[in-house]
Amino acid sequence: MQAVILAGGKGKRLLPLTKVFPKPLVPLGEKPILDIVLRQLKYFGFTRVSLAVGHMAEMIQTYIGPGSRYGIEIDYSFEDMPLGTVGPLAQIKSLEETFLVMNGDLITNIDFGSFLGFHKARNAIASIATYQKPFKVELGIIHSNLDNAIVDYTEKPTYHFSVSMGIYAFDARVLSYIEPNTYLDLPELIKRLLDQCESILSYPFDGYWLDLGNYSDYEKAVDEFDSIKEGLHLD
Repeated sequence: MQAVILAGGKGKRLLPLTKVFPKPLVPLGEKPILDIVLRQLKYFGFTRVSLAVGHMAEMIQTYIGPGSRYGIEIDYSFEDMPLGTVGPLAQIKSLEETFLVMNGDLITNIDFGSFLGFHKARNAIASIATYQKPFKVELGIIHSNLDNAIVDYTEKPTYHFSVSMGIYAFDARVLSYIEPNTYLDLPELIKRLLDQCESILSYPFDGYWLDLGNYSDYEKAVDEFDSIKEGLHLD
């Protein structure tokens, strides 16, 4: 099985840490985040990983190497300019018929193999791992009618939304929607696929997941790491 890890971002929301490290090499416990992700992929049966790198690419390549320490074949796709979250896929050679794509700055105990198996068992062009995330509004919400008469008042409500976890499964035919050397983010790709009536699936997940691209979630992961690492399959 093949995975693509998106590791080219500058990590501006994690400054000043990312002045020293590229975002995927920011430490979590005793290892960088990317090291943890690679060990998980190996556990779930992935044999080849392509790293899409840009910012501080040499540091990532020097630390990770060809993958021998992980028992995975690792190759690199270098961005001369930012290509967005899915633009790099167009320049990765020999992508398999079905492959995993994920951000290199997240921590989760999802079963990556089961997710890819879920996608393979259905005739969809793409699947997105999703998570129910609460968003608390720190203000009172006013509900009014067309005459501006207030009909209800909700104090600091919490809403739940199904959000993308930054983990995707794609069939190779998705590449026909991605132009080489052109910036493209996932939302725009999804809209293109929907416009063409392509089938896209949601894969709901209710385990552990944090997007470490922002400081608050990174600090939360650091605080919780000792209690969750046993379930991450890092050995």
